Amino acid sequence: MSSPSATDTAESALDLRADQLPAHIAMIMDGNGRWAQRNNLPRIEGHRRGTRTVGDIVEECQRLGIRQVTLYCLSSENWKRPQQELEFLMHLLEQFMIESRAKLIEKKIRLQVIGRRNKLPPDVQAEMDKTLEMTRHFSDFCLCLAINYGARQEMVDAVRRIANGVRDGTLDPADINEDTVSSNLYTAGMPDPDLLIRTAGEMRVSNYLLWQISYAELWVTDRCWPEFRVEDLHQALRDFASRERRYGGLVDEEGTGAHSC
Repeated sequence: MSSPSATDTAESALDLRADQLPAHIAMIMDGNGRWAQRNNLPRIEGHRRGTRTVGDIVEECQRLGIRQVTLYCLSSENWKRPQQELEFLMHLLEQFMIESRAKLIEKKIRLQVIGRRNKLPPDVQAEMDKTLEMTRHFSDFCLCLAINYGARQEMVDAVRRIANGVRDGTLDPADINEDTVSSNLYTAGMPDPDLLIRTAGEMRVSNYLLWQISYAELWVTDRCWPEFRVEDLHQALRDFASRERRYGGLVDEEGTGAHSC
């Protein structure tokens, strides 16, 4: 017997058509430390429990036929945290790269990483490179990790690349457009997120994918990341499907499409 398609899965699990689901979900995994403190645990235990949530949510997204998930793992501002916590995060990241490798290959998940990687410890970068190489030929589902990432840094790096092209004579300033900018971001070649999920109740985007989420739907839950469950993901997807995405236009009275003002 053949396995159920993404369309069948979405309809049975969510009572939604596959074409009502986002193709790309970005997530801000907030609240690991707060969850740990509420449960009288050290902050690092919150990060450890959060990795379990990553596995459950990524697996469900793939099962539903979503094409990409991008997770905010470490921001460029997180280096201000205590040294012990940072060292544990680096250990956890290296461990993830090693221990998830077999499952990523089994599930045919392509791993990608965005951010300034040069600040990461060499051993972490080495394990990351191995996993990136071993999964690079998969195309049906992408797990993208934003590590030492900041959207303003990303834009600065993009501007530098564009400026170098102008300086070298390979780019005419008159030809610079939105596609030029997009193709010089860390996310070049990736689709923009349709849905941004943030846990722990914070109502801000925290320097995350500022260019790419221009038209993304936002969904915030008070649940901290370690307690975020597949059922919460399903609720976010149902809410997403219920919204009218007009992209600056208006939906006509018959609901057949959008037109500009």
